[in-house]
Amino acid sequence: MSRIAGLISAVALAYFAASACLAADGKAILERRCAQCHALSKPADTSLERLRTRKGPDLYYAGVKYRRQWLVEWLEQPTRIRPAGEFYFEHIRMTPEGDVVNVESLPPHPKLSAADAAAVSDALMGLKGPDGLVKKDAFKKQAVPAMIGAMMFEKLRGCAACHMDKPGSGGLSGPELYDAGLRLQPDYVYAYIADPQRFDPHIWMPALQLSEADLQRLTGYLMSLKETPRK
Repeated sequence: MSRIAGLISAVALAYFAASACLAADGKAILERRCAQCHALSKPADTSLERLRTRKGPDLYYAGVKYRRQWLVEWLEQPTRIRPAGEFYFEHIRMTPEGDVVNVESLPPHPKLSAADAAAVSDALMGLKGPDGLVKKDAFKKQAVPAMIGAMMFEKLRGCAACHMDKPGSGGLSGPELYDAGLRLQPDYVYAYIADPQRFDPHIWMPALQLSEADLQRLTGYLMSLKETPRK
């Protein structure tokens, strides 16, 4: 073997060793820092009590839910996705003017370094959940007029009762969705709208029994929402 060929081989071995180490580090960080609040494998307990008391969303299907680039950026600079936390009724005060979020009771999400955020994101993208949980290419990428999509979200399907499609406009009990196009994969959005309880048994989001056309329209509208959340 020539000296140049040997050098190339050494560099290649070092690269693959570093890549394997990075992936292993991501999994180790998940177990060490994330498993206390998030399920990294499908939980055996699917009771309402578990859903009520969990500290963060399940991540065992993160690889079919999130977009990797969003994960990297969010883990470095986390922002609140659910205005009132994972379980709404534990973090609100009822006032004559309506519900007010008690932000002091909401713990901040830890920040990761750039290297750790990338490693953890790679590990999360490997968590796909059970086979068939999200059907590939279920969303047909049909364009949806913004006015029709907003009307479905805000009035016809009642999504705005729990979710925001614009900052400050909509409900507080569900995750904000005005960055859905940056954060979520479209096939996941389609599958979750179609059957929320398949992902989260006992979840209070209703199965809306939408037609295929309306599923495509609502998913398309949410995928068009790409506003960067406030810090």
